[in-house]
Amino acid sequence: MRITYPEDPVKKQFIKLAEEYARQRMQNLRSSHGWDHVSRVVRMALHIARVEGADTFVVLMASLLHDIARDEENASNGKTCHAEEGYRLTLELLTPTSMDPPVALHIAECIKTHRFRSNNAPESLEAKVLFDADKIDSIGAVGIGRAFLFSGEVGARLHNDEHTDILSTRAYTEEDTAYREFIVKLQYISDRLCTDEGKRIARARHQFMSEYFNRLHLEVTGEA
Repeated sequence: MRITYPEDPVKKQFIKLAEEYARQRMQNLRSSHGWDHVSRVVRMALHIARVEGADTFVVLMASLLHDIARDEENASNGKTCHAEEGYRLTLELLTPTSMDPPVALHIAECIKTHRFRSNNAPESLEAKVLFDADKIDSIGAVGIGRAFLFSGEVGARLHNDEHTDILSTRAYTEEDTAYREFIVKLQYISDRLCTDEGKRIARARHQFMSEYFNRLHLEVTGEA
């Protein structure tokens, strides 16, 4: 991804700082949450921001930094919340700079509230834009691919046994399949989106993904 920098030289330096820091923090991440994911989130977030009238500088900064603590969450098998840790790291990065403290806090708050499995709901328009862009990347054809990537990374099976109670299974185990991710999370994402543009984009992606996972289950169980 090649970032188009704003004309404002100060904002340009902040964006370069965020991109370099994020790339360094994320260089060892597995493919399901690697830099290509960030690139897609940046593109989607900027699109939604322009349609919805959000602050594109805040959205771009938050999008670049939103997964900087993903490595800590992976290492803890999900015990560390990458959104909350990312909030802390973002303030640690931006506070010593010349950025206005309310802007730095706004960017950090966007990161803190971007996680689906979190009680911290996005409140500002910019936080809602980041939330939607990140979630849209986990549904549709891309979402299916990422779900299988992640299940492979944690050593999960192709599909759960037909007698398995999906809701009783645990993440980061052999039962943490792509189908499990659909059942416990992905099928609900389109209903959780915040912006009109995000919801519009999600409709077709949700339908395609649902049809795919329903078909997968039928084929695995021998019903199709």
